[in-house]
Amino acid sequence: MEILGIDIGGSGIKGAPVDTDKGELSADRHRIPTPQPSTPEAVVNVVAQIVEHFEWNGLIGCTFPAIIKNGVTHSAANVDNAWIGFEAEKMLRQQTGCSLLLINDADAAGIAEMKFGAGREAEGVTIVLTLGTGIGSAIFVDGELLPNTELGHLEIKGKEAEKWTADSIRKKKDLAWNEWGERLNTYLSHLEFLFSPDLIILGGGVSKKFNKYESYLTTHAPCVPAKLRNEAGIVGAAMAAQRMAH
Repeated sequence: MEILGIDIGGSGIKGAPVDTDKGELSADRHRIPTPQPSTPEAVVNVVAQIVEHFEWNGLIGCTFPAIIKNGVTHSAANVDNAWIGFEAEKMLRQQTGCSLLLINDADAAGIAEMKFGAGREAEGVTIVLTLGTGIGSAIFVDGELLPNTELGHLEIKGKEAEKWTADSIRKKKDLAWNEWGERLNTYLSHLEFLFSPDLIILGGGVSKKFNKYESYLTTHAPCVPAKLRNEAGIVGAAMAAQRMAH
């Protein structure tokens, strides 16, 4: 089945048709920078541009970096505060003219990784983290998702974890890989203490550089890089929308 997946992030909004049977993009992804300020109207307009780019009129899965319940966004960590309490799914459907499902971005990435990536055949508790502008999280128990976990907002060293450990912080503060790896390890050790995971999967663009910081990670659970990397959100969004169709 082919479904359009769209991934709304703090810095870019990207989309592509997805072959949900293979977990692969069936066309080159199209990316547009996230508008600043990232108000609902501005972001929804960009989503509509991506839909138009692919001349799409079928089912759409769309991610968003927030707590999402019944299509309403209840938080706004790295986007405009106007998203809090906003009927996002309804507006996206109206603007695109398509059937559309909205899902938390890290939950979507996790769904893709569990089916087609590093989490295949994983048993027990798996934590999937997306390290980017912020930190997104998804927890799975024997493959079943616990939605909207938002573990990037746990407190570490008196700060929100993502304001100390996100990949954007590594770049902003020009941290060496050992410095950032040690920060990440502190965060992962805290997660391990709280949740006793059997597997930790690290996603986001920084997963490509896993060999640069792997040696600083000392978790008891195996810690592995995501396989779908930056395409995980797009693929997972499409997969989530496919479930809606059944």
